[in-house]
Amino acid sequence: MSSGQPVRERRPGARRARRAASPTTPPPPPSQPRLSEEPPPPPKRPRGPLFTPKRLVITGVTVAVIAGFATFLVRTAIENANRPSTPIDILGFNPDIIGNDPRIDALKADAASAMQESKLAGSREGRKPFGPDDSVEIPKEAPGGGGFLPADFPPGSSPDPGSNKALGKQMNAAMGWESEWGCLEKLWDKESHWNERAMNRYSGAYGIPQSLPGSKMASAGSDWQTNPATQIKWGLGYIKGRYGSPCGAWGHSQRVGWY
Repeated sequence: MSSGQPVRERRPGARRARRAASPTTPPPPPSQPRLSEEPPPPPKRPRGPLFTPKRLVITGVTVAVIAGFATFLVRTAIENANRPSTPIDILGFNPDIIGNDPRIDALKADAASAMQESKLAGSREGRKPFGPDDSVEIPKEAPGGGGFLPADFPPGSSPDPGSNKALGKQMNAAMGWESEWGCLEKLWDKESHWNERAMNRYSGAYGIPQSLPGSKMASAGSDWQTNPATQIKWGLGYIKGRYGSPCGAWGHSQRVGWY
């Protein structure tokens, strides 16, 4: 070459030496497991047979208990259905009228005779009777006696014989006398027309069962002067203690005119 400049001689190993001296890129770090990854599920245990001796025993005992309980319920229901009904003692008291009181019986007999004489005289004179049996009147206030003062009837109230009769039928059945309802109905129709304020004009007997005196009914409740339920309860106790049942009381009333 004629340029006049000296030519620099390149050594073959110089480029390789420079490459070796340049810094190299560090290798990437090893990959870390992500925290959100769930652990692998445990290996499944091998399933055993469905019916093992233990399971068979437990199943058999359970079935036997259920069957025995169901049998008990059915048998109890059948026994209860076939069992005769037991009368319920609705009185809750021991009435002090069991047995005969000659003095009171004499008053009742005199009242019955007076009623008959009045009916006969009325029929001869063409007079209409006061009521169906010419014996009942309604006082202006409830009578006293036995430590009770006469009492005013509740303001605005009035007797309801139909409701009283329905209550009497229910209480009579609770005593076990359902088959004798006809006797009780006729007996107290005759005595008071099922009016809790009825008073016998000849004897002074009072209330639905015509207690003589009326204060005897206090043994069934302090509201005997105005409460039909209390009067009916006492009357049922009186019938039970003296005549045994409503038909016994009705039969006696038919024979002698009072009960």
